[in-house]
Amino acid sequence: MIQSGDGVFEVVVDGVLVYSKKDTGRHAEPGEVTGLIRERG
Repeated sequence: MIQSGDGVFEVVVDGVLVYSKKDTGRHAEPGEVTGLIRERG
């Protein structure tokens, strides 16, 4: 995990951006990030 500021929430797996609150303009739904990580599996 890399700490950030300004309300930025991004999830990167193996150097690939999986989820970005900044890009979507919203908070992730429960289980959404986990599902995105599993899809990369």
